[in-house]
Order: sequence, then C-alpha cells, then structure tokens
Amino acid sequence: MDNYYIDLEKWQSIYKILYGLKGIRISDKSQTRRFIEAVYFIMRTGSQWRNLPPYYGKWRSVHKRYEHWCRKGIWSLILSVLSNDYDGESVMIDATIVRAHPCSAGYKKDSQDAEALGRSKGGFTTKIHVVVDALGHALRFSLTGGQRNDITQASDLLKGFCKANILADKGYDSQKLISQIQKQDCTPVIPPRSNRKDQRIYDKHIYKERHLVECFFNK
Repeated sequence: MDNYYIDLEKWQSIYKILYGLKGIRISDKSQTRRFIEAVYFIMRTGSQWRNLPPYYGKWRSVHKRYEHWCRKGIWSLILSVLSNDYDGESVMIDATIVRAHPCSAGYKKDSQDAEALGRSKGGFTTKIHVVVDALGHALRFSLTGGQRNDITQASDLLKGFCKANILADKGYDSQKLISQIQKQDCTPVIPPRSNRKDQRIYDKHIYKERHLVECFFNK
C-alpha cells in the first residue's frame, strides 16, 4: 500500500515537531509515519478502530498508541504549531453537531461533561466548535455537549486574533462578542439578527467566504 494521505512535505513538518519530544517512540521514521497515517485514516473515514486495514498494524496497538499521545497532548501540540502559519486575512467560526456512537451510552457516571456528551434535538450528541483560516484550515476547536449554544465558546476561540475579518453566521450576533472583536482590531462580518434594534452593516461580499468553514465540516 504505497499511497499516503499526508504528502511528504507535510509529513516532514509533522516529524520535525515530534523529533526530540520525550516519552514517545519515533526513532523508526517510516513506522511513525504509518501510525499517523492510520490515525488519519480513522478520522477521515469515520471507521471503527477494529476495522483498521491490516497494513497499518494491529488495531489495538495503534489505538493504545493514539490514546497515549492524546494523554500527552501530542495531537494538540501538532495543531498549535502548524496553525501558527496560517492565512489570517479572514477567520471563520462555526459549530456543528455529531451523533454520539452507541457505545457512548456506557459512559461513566458524572463524566458527561468531560466526555462532551449532551442531549439535543438530535439525541445524544457532541457539538464541535471550530475556527478556520482563509484557506479553510482548522486553527482551534473545542468540544461541548450537543445542547450548548454555538456562541458560548466563541470568546475563548477568537482570543488573540488581530487585524482580521471575523466571519460567522447570525447565531454569533452578540454585542459582547462584537465589542471583543472590535477591541482586537478585527472586523466583524456577522449578519445582524432580524430583531436587532441597531441593524449593523456588514460586508456581504466577504461573508460569502464563510462557506469554507462549512466545507471543513463536510470534509
């Protein structure tokens, strides 16, 4: 199986981040790449771990290694480093709901918040809140129960951005959030709610680019 999901240039960038980290096994570069490709395969296809193609190795071993990296914050580190080089002309934020897997019905007592599980119209769900750049690449994300409002995570996810267009749907039309965006020297490109007394003007041409965050969710 010679095809790779992650091209060579991007893989080298990832390995450069991993090189020198303590507590993880990456001395075998080809095996490490195969492991990361396996994780990408699972995330991209939505397949269960036990259905991982044998080419990537024993699924249980891959899953244990994946969980170990989760506990050490390796995946978050990779995202934070790679997202430093982003197209900051525009930044888009949105959220989507995903149905929880049937196995989640057995979550431990009082761990619902920690597991980002909640009840919504869609049933037992998790809500993914994501910020993407002008190219549709993920920069930041957070997980909550499916019943949480989209705007609850916006303030933290948008902190630190400067001199950018902030694109979002009217669900993010809050005066508190608008003020925060303006204080960060950013331009809010957010349609006003119909019941708003002060109907703000926004750039409808730039707003068309918001489809990139929807494309990200679809991908």
